[in-house]
Amino acid sequence: MNLQPDERLANPVDMVEHLASTHDWMFDRSAEDEITINVAGSWADYHVSITWMHDIEALHIACAFDLRVPEARRPEVRRLMTLVNEQIWIGHFDMWSKDSLILYRHALLLAGGTEASDRQIEALLHTATIACERYYSAFQFVVWAGKSAREAFDSVIFDTAGNA
Repeated sequence: MNLQPDERLANPVDMVEHLASTHDWMFDRSAEDEITINVAGSWADYHVSITWMHDIEALHIACAFDLRVPEARRPEVRRLMTLVNEQIWIGHFDMWSKDSLILYRHALLLAGGTEASDRQIEALLHTATIACERYYSAFQFVVWAGKSAREAFDSVIFDTAGNA
């Protein structure tokens, strides 16, 4: 089956909306090709925007948290992003210059009429929220506590084993 981009059997955002409904997440379907979901994490609430991009046949995810970066801390936050992005294999952290907002971004390519599965949509959301959960406190240390990128990164990079 070789479909053209506009001949897709289903809009991938419909699948995202269904998933959000089954998890009882608050969401807003602002357009046919865009949905925003609020996901509660242990460190922060994450604002997830998922957009179907017809022209490149990709489902784009941007997961942001409310942590605005003051001008003076931006260089150190960028250094931290470099350290963090070297550790993650899927997606990356970025900063919107206009809003000074930190976010995680990734895209699921569905070229040639490929349909997304429920599992792929779940993995897309899971990967984004897990990355934000893991590194939120490092970004917070740099922005609010004035720590260096290296100090903040080192404070979150270790994995604990067992229970205390």
